[in-house]
Amino acid sequence: MSVIRLLVLGAVRQHGRAHGYQVRSDLEFWGAHEWSNAKPGSIYHALKQMAKEGLLHAHDTAPSPAGGPPRTEYELTPAGEQSYLTLLRASLRAYDERIDVLTGAVGFIVDLPRAEAIDLLRERVAALKLKVTEVERYWTPLSSPEEWGHIGEVMRLWTHNAESDAAWTLGLVERLEGGAYVMAGEGERTVEVLPEGVENPYG
Repeated sequence: MSVIRLLVLGAVRQHGRAHGYQVRSDLEFWGAHEWSNAKPGSIYHALKQMAKEGLLHAHDTAPSPAGGPPRTEYELTPAGEQSYLTLLRASLRAYDERIDVLTGAVGFIVDLPRAEAIDLLRERVAALKLKVTEVERYWTPLSSPEEWGHIGEVMRLWTHNAESDAAWTLGLVERLEGGAYVMAGEGERTVEVLPEGVENPYG
């Protein structure tokens, strides 16, 4: 699953229209360059590629105030909006992806209606619980982890990660059920983007 596409589409969506440097600055502001593959080259490549695919509409703008070449601003097309929400839903539901996929999805979770986000997270919990059952059933069918020697630690690691992941996810479900955060369709909310002209303190 492509976390860079999710991050770039989500960043553009928050602005309405944004040029590549804005997208890059936002992702750095969120620390995405530390926990994902959102590096400058991959960000600009994703913007251009998704414009070719019809997910983003590219607007040529006036030359930059600094005297550089015209910047291209991007905005989501209807297909881009659909692709973004599909990626977001899949990333929240997924249980066997890298942590950056879940991290990106949680960062944009408020773009979904509350009930839908809760349902997706519950699907994730069910999948994680099934994973624990499968590890216990298929990887240690004839003996205990102790009898596997140090290899048994692998099974403990898998089950521990799945169980702790499920516990964290259930905690998020409880917070959402308790009314935490302003979700899609619930009114105005702050948008955590770097204002134009403000230096990124984390870049």
